[in-house]
This record gives sequence, structure tokens and C-alpha cells, in this order.
Amino acid sequence: MGKSTMDHDDYLLKKSIFRIGEVSSVDGREISVRVDQEKNRSHILYRGELLSNVSVGGYVKLIKGFNSLIGKIEKEYIKEDKSTSQSPEYTQPEERFIRFLSVKMLGYFSGDKYRKGIKELPLIGNECVLLDLDEYKKIHSFAQEKKSTIRLGSLMTDERVSIDISVDRLFASHIGIFGNTGSGKSHTLATLYKNLFQKFGNQMKFQENARFILFDFNGEYANATTITPLKKVYNLSTKSDQADKIQLLSEDILTPELFFILASATEKTQQPFIRRALKLYGKAQEARDPLEYTKGILKNKLKQILKLGNWGLADLTLGYMESILDHQDDLRSNLGWFSSTPCFYIDRVQPSKRVYADNPSEFDLAIPETKFYQALEAMTVDKDFISWITKFLYIQLIDDVLSNRAQNEHVAPAINKLKSLTKEFSKVFSIPTDIGNTSLWEEGKPLAVINMDKVSTSMKKLIPLLLSYKYYQEHKDKKLAEVTSSLNIIIDEAHNILSYDSTRENQEWKDFRLETFEEIIKEGRKFGVFLTIASQRPSDISATIISQLHNYLIHRLINNRDLEMVEKAIAYLDKISIESLPILPAGACVLSGIVADLPLILQVDRLSEEEQPESQTIALTESWLDKSTEEGEQTTEEEGEPTDYRR
Repeated sequence: MGKSTMDHDDYLLKKSIFRIGEVSSVDGREISVRVDQEKNRSHILYRGELLSNVSVGGYVKLIKGFNSLIGKIEKEYIKEDKSTSQSPEYTQPEERFIRFLSVKMLGYFSGDKYRKGIKELPLIGNECVLLDLDEYKKIHSFAQEKKSTIRLGSLMTDERVSIDISVDRLFASHIGIFGNTGSGKSHTLATLYKNLFQKFGNQMKFQENARFILFDFNGEYANATTITPLKKVYNLSTKSDQADKIQLLSEDILTPELFFILASATEKTQQPFIRRALKLYGKAQEARDPLEYTKGILKNKLKQILKLGNWGLADLTLGYMESILDHQDDLRSNLGWFSSTPCFYIDRVQPSKRVYADNPSEFDLAIPETKFYQALEAMTVDKDFISWITKFLYIQLIDDVLSNRAQNEHVAPAINKLKSLTKEFSKVFSIPTDIGNTSLWEEGKPLAVINMDKVSTSMKKLIPLLLSYKYYQEHKDKKLAEVTSSLNIIIDEAHNILSYDSTRENQEWKDFRLETFEEIIKEGRKFGVFLTIASQRPSDISATIISQLHNYLIHRLINNRDLEMVEKAIAYLDKISIESLPILPAGACVLSGIVADLPLILQVDRLSEEEQPESQTIALTESWLDKSTEEGEQTTEEEGEPTDYRR
């Protein structure tokens, strides 16, 4: 028998077995397929291999002439066959009903390549057939040939189908990873970036041009082997002075918008005041000797205060002066107030006499003998930058109060907020006086992990905002005709800083925080800045941010608010994918977005124990049972149990 005869026989055999029915109606993308009676079985045997027959969630091929169109089965139903109902005594019960499939069109084959989209629709009577394994793999192959890919896992319904994703389409995009606690989202995030670093980590160009910053709220990724060893971990703490610190330039803090945030400044009164204070600081820094320039300003203000005839105003501004000098001694010990005149007087030592302000010539000579003046002479630049810049706020406040430009009760809260921040700020940030290398990344280590496990709640909100704003602006400012460097900002537990209904902060802070990240997600791709967020509460995150993500990996979600948010915001998801979210097993997720031609459910590959994030649930019985009891009961896990992803 000739080869051509064999090929023809194989074709006829495959066609007869793989055919399941024909198109009975076409309503836009909704196609109805009438299933052949002999194909109403759960499995089909082909060349000794057991194949799954059509079912909801599966894929079929509709043959229209020489075109192969691909659709997904969304539901199935039956109708009574009226031609057999006339003579039921001659008909088997199963033959009295016709099985129909409701199919939604997804794409087509162009040559041997699968393409997403509707090129044309089938006609009534067109044949509907099953996909063979090769075709099935092709519709789940999302990367072009010769393009770099990484493996995420395998199709949950068929582990033979590997899910390999284009590096360019995934990492040059904004990514959302969502799922309840224990669903595997932290594991998925670690797998994503571990596979990327495994593929490109040793490339010199990658180390030079790629930058990644991961904000770790719970210390899950600080382990030396999690994701990659090519990382610098900052173990921050607001409880200890010995923890790591992030170096910043003074210019990073002096951005008015950021300074407003640090001081929680109101728009109409406090923000203009802060702008004036920063301008004053800038003038002092431009002077030949900034410290002497600052002392000169304060000496002039002191003279102006001591010549006031209003005790309330004088007492208030001297209090500000005391805050600037931060002196242990009683700075008012040789000063007094004569209420009859009214005016200040100074008790001189040499010669020993009391000099009143209404005697200007002698009073001016006595001012340098005051404790205030002597403390000014001894003043030095604070090592802590925030403390030093706060002094300029007080200087500006003295000037504004003396000139009746501002009132204490309107402006003082901003300064007090800044002062309260100083202690914690100095424990996690340092601003060196000598400008050296303040880069967040070490040479050859493109990933910086910011471990905030031991950081206060207020600083956990500030650190990601400040650093994201800083590095986004840097990329924005240095944009070239062709962007060659990239920054991927990775935020685990993103609901902590991207929530739109937080009540722990004022409205200005909330607006700036959301506006910053919304701008990154809207405009960041133009400058090579991309966002990856992981959260167990997507409904708490700004809808603008959720809807602007390009790719989604969605693990098990149970909360109705979360499910509604996902359904509304993510246009890529189909009905079957959404309905499967509450029942996904650990480690399984729905992959959807521009990286995938169709939504699918994949099982993410399991990492080794050394590479997994520190997010495991504690095994209570290990700490409850005595060792002898444990050995007697043999409470070890059996092989073949489901993978424990825990988060």
C-alpha cells in the first residue's frame, strides 16, 4: 500500500473521529453547534490514546472552506428532536434529544500560526471538530518564534501543555497579581521574577540597563535565595538605629510636592508657607557660607523681636527661636519684660547694669550678651537633614508672624507634623553631606528589596511613595529618543498604599499618593517604568489602577466585592474564567491580558524551598506535639499531596 493511500486513510480516520457536529446558528460571535449523536460521550479513543470530548471551557475548530476558526465552549444545552417524538416506540431515549454547544469565537489559524481576533464568522452547516494536541498547544503558545520567553507553569487541565510567556510583552507592561491569602500569589510573584533573573541575570547588559525595586511589607522576599541572589536587601526598622538606611540626596526631599506630603500641608495656607521656607533655604545654600548666612538672618530676627512692644507676639516668636536653637540652658535668663513701658530689658554683666529697649544705643550693644545671641554664635548645622530644614520653617514662621503674613495656629501644625516624622525618618533614610554614590542598587545587582517588616505603619506608606516618585521622575527627566533603561516597581500587599478609601491620612496625602501611582500606570511605559502589584484585596485598590493594568494573574478570590471589581475592571476575562475564581486550587490562577491570546487557567510551577518567599502558614501541630508523639503518630505528609503555596 502506497504512502499517499496511508495518509489519506489517516486523514479520513482522524476526520471521522474528531468531528463532533456542525454549525446550526450564527448570532455575531455566538455560535450554536449541533452535536452528532454518536459523539455524546465523555471521551474518544484515537490510536490507543484517550482524548477528552467537548465540554464547557474547551476549544473547538470550525472549518469554513480552507479557513480554520477557533472558538471556546461557554455552555451546552439540549433540545427535543421533534422528528423522533412522533414515534417514540421506535426511538432510544438518548436519541430523542439533540445536544447543542454555545461557542464564542476567539481567533483563527493563519497557516500554522494561531491569531487572536475575528477574521470572519462561520456559516451554518460548517463542520465543527476537536483540536488535536499540536493545535491545542499552538493556541496556548503566546510568543513569536525566536522571541525570549519564560515558563510560568502548565495548563491546569492538561499538564502536557507548557505555558511560556513572551518576556517583552510581560515585563514591559503593568502586571496585577491578585488572590486571597493562601492562594499562591506571593509564590507566583516570586516565580515570575525568579525565572526572569534565571534567564537574563548573567547578561552584562541586563545588569547595566534593568532595575527592579521590590517593596516587601512583611519580609517575605528578604531571604538571600528568594527570586535571585543578584539583589541588595535593605532591612529597614523604625525601632532600631542599627538597621539599614536608604541614602537620598537633599534634592529628593526638597521637591515641594514631596515636602507637602511629609508635612501633611494644607493647600491654601501651609503649602505657600512651605514654598517660602524652601526658597529661603535655597538662598542660604547659595551663599558663600550657608551657616553664617543663616546665623545672620537669625541675629537680625532676634534684634527685631527684642525691640517689640507687644509681649504676646514677642513671647511667641522667642519660643520659635528656642525651638531653632534647641538649647538645654534657659535662654531667657538674662532677659526680662518691663510691663509699664512695655519693652524688654537685658541684665548686663560687664558693666553690671540693666539696659532697656527704649534706650536703643545701649540696648543694641547689650544684645550680643544675651543667652540667645551666644547660642546663635555657637549654632552648627544639624546632622539630621529634616531637623536642619525644620529650622528654616521656624525662621520663615518668625518672619511671617512678624510681618503679619501668617498666623501661628494655621502654620504650626505642618511644622509639628514634620518634627514628629524626624525621628522615624532618620532611622530609615540618610542624607549624606558629601554627595557620593547614593544609588539604591549595587553594581551587578539589578534588584533592590526594601524589607519593611519592622517599619511603622506611617513609614510603610511613605517609603514606597517617596522612592517610586523619585525614580519615576528620574526616568521621566532623562527620557531619550529611544528608551534603553527600564525600571520595574514591584509592590507586594499593594492595597496598603494604593487604597482609595484609607481613613488614616488627610485628603491631600491620599490624592498625591494615588495621583503618583496613577500617573506611573498611565504614562510610565513611555519612560520605561512598569508596575507590578500583588494584593489580596483588589477591591480596595483604585479602580483607575486596576483597569490600566495590561496583564493579570488572578488566584482564588472569594469576596464578592473583589469578584465584582475584577469583572468590571478587566475586559479580558470571559464568563467561565470569572466563575472559576472562587474554586481555584492553591497555585492555580487565571492568566489574562495582552500577553495571552485567550484567558486560561494555569498551574504555576512550584519553587524549591530555598527559593520560596517566607509566606508559609505555621504548622501548629509541630509545636503542639511532643517529639515522641509525632514519631508514634507518623504525621508526615504523603507524596502526591497538593502543592502548598500558602499565599
